[in-house]
Amino acid sequence: MDTAFDVAGLVGYRYRVDDYYEVGREKIREYARAVQDFHPAHWTESAAGELGYDSLIAPTTFASIVAMRANRVLLESVMTGYDTFVHTDQVFEMYKPVLAGDRLTSDVELSSVRTVAGKDLLTITNTFTDQSGEVVHVMHTTVVGITGDDVGADIGEAVDGVIMSGLDGSSPASSVPHTVMDQPVQASARYSQQSRTRLPHTALRFEDIAVGDELPARTVKLTRGDLVNYAGVAGDVNPIHWHEEVASLAGLPDVIAHGMLTMGLGAGFITDWLGDPGAIVRFGARLSNYTVIESGSAGDVEFSGKVKSIDPETRTATVVLIAKSAGRKIFGLATMDVRLT
Repeated sequence: MDTAFDVAGLVGYRYRVDDYYEVGREKIREYARAVQDFHPAHWTESAAGELGYDSLIAPTTFASIVAMRANRVLLESVMTGYDTFVHTDQVFEMYKPVLAGDRLTSDVELSSVRTVAGKDLLTITNTFTDQSGEVVHVMHTTVVGITGDDVGADIGEAVDGVIMSGLDGSSPASSVPHTVMDQPVQASARYSQQSRTRLPHTALRFEDIAVGDELPARTVKLTRGDLVNYAGVAGDVNPIHWHEEVASLAGLPDVIAHGMLTMGLGAGFITDWLGDPGAIVRFGARLSNYTVIESGSAGDVEFSGKVKSIDPETRTATVVLIAKSAGRKIFGLATMDVRLT
């Protein structure tokens, strides 16, 4: 099967998940705990209120939970020429803070396909609208399509033996109610401007920062228990993140941390410095390496950052985020665009 030819013909395939996702107060707390983000605005209404929010604000990468189920139709029932996918790039565009009680509708589109070194790079765009009909977040997720030639011959059987019930074929992705769409979502979407117009309540004023400023470094520890917890909370149950045999068959040295978990940790590192989670307007990262988590010891991820550029007219800054594990850079390039008081 010529998967590259077939998948290229699917560019523009789009659908809407019929049911909405209601953002729960306790789900926000569960996710914040899973990504070790202890900013008070994710935990108490009083702290969120001090920043101008009516209820708990979701962590920066929370929308990935909503995308996980929505994208199953595309990954498992439409792009059927691959055995698995490897996450390589991720971009979050924030137009309105996501709060407890929001009802998010998911639109999914295969927005581009590129072939690099014989591998297909597939970009999926998720557009999330809330109950007001406004676009609140847009996600661009790029994955590499992996065929059976690239992984161990027994990986399919190994995955079937350990995968979470409900994701083993007994509950097919096609059972997710959805409606195929003819027109791009962007053609008629109304984008909220709240993230770009609200007054941020950051710990730092724009006048307090300068190009080249370094953020205080932080080291985060991850155990196998953290990976299992994140898998359950976020819905990313790929066994390479918690099962040694499957990880080995996939060509990995051991169990590795989720890419989105690493991004979530990094986002919390930035918002702790920033002081206002809703002051972020964009977060993008290229996932170039991984964090290995051995069974008997915790793995370390060392975060640092630097102010790359500033814009006095908009009082915004671009921060470069660096994450290292065992001396390896996890992100090829990661940047966050933020607004300051």
